[in-house]
Amino acid sequence: MTPLTLRRLRQIHNYVGVFFAPAIIFFAFTGALQTFSLHENHGGGPYKPPAWVVAAASLHKDQRLPRPRRAPPPESHADHAPAQAAPTPPSGPKPPSPLPLKIFVLLLAIGLMGSALAGIVIALMNKAARRLTVILLILGALVPPLLLLV
Repeated sequence: MTPLTLRRLRQIHNYVGVFFAPAIIFFAFTGALQTFSLHENHGGGPYKPPAWVVAAASLHKDQRLPRPRRAPPPESHADHAPAQAAPTPPSGPKPPSPLPLKIFVLLLAIGLMGSALAGIVIALMNKAARRLTVILLILGALVPPLLLLV
């Protein structure tokens, strides 16, 4: 590759990276939250996820804001069948813990967010392209929310 081609490739990488950096940071952060199921209430326990976490997870998973849940239909008396005992879990070897992979995914998310932030800082240090960098960064932050309205 010629030096001119490498320079142009770095420039394209810079502009594409700055444009997508806000989305990369958002999806890395919300992915980390979901890895630890912070957007859900499992088993009806006392934990109630904050509304912003539920909204961010819905944007991450479904590309839309959460819809209000409808109230469950009222139970009729015919629906009350005798309760059955909970099935006993099968005996056998204990499945491997998901915690090591969850920790890896958390570190991955932190690394990805840090790398994107470092890329933004490096891009902003280039005085010759700073104006276009700022414009692309703003567009990268505004385009995804605007696409939710379409």
